[in-house]
Amino acid sequence: MPKVTFKSPLAEVSADVPTGTTLLDAAESCGAQVGHSCGGVCGCSTCHIWVRKGLDSLSEQTDAEADRLDMGFDVRPYSRLSCQTELGAEDILVEITEESLTAFMDENPVLRRALEAEGKWPLKK
Repeated sequence: MPKVTFKSPLAEVSADVPTGTTLLDAAESCGAQVGHSCGGVCGCSTCHIWVRKGLDSLSEQTDAEADRLDMGFDVRPYSRLSCQTELGAEDILVEITEESLTAFMDENPVLRRALEAEGKWPLKK
């Protein structure tokens, strides 16, 4: 099983995840803070992530994913939508984008308020 590591300014978590699992499902299984306003059906770009290691081992990007990713913020050559990207056999390093982390906080107001009280949210530029 490949090891998937999710990094954000707030946390870093890792898990061994079966090949073929979407990055969004992997994120949810290990508690990574990846937003997904549409519920993971390629209906938004809030699960936009950057794959820093292992990009070539992931599933091919579909036209639907590419079209939706065009709506994302700060899209880069190693950008993917975590709901549409399935794991291959290699270990993966994922950086959670500010867009996705912000969506996650919007989807989880109790956590957001707790982080605001601690001075950890919003992120300092």
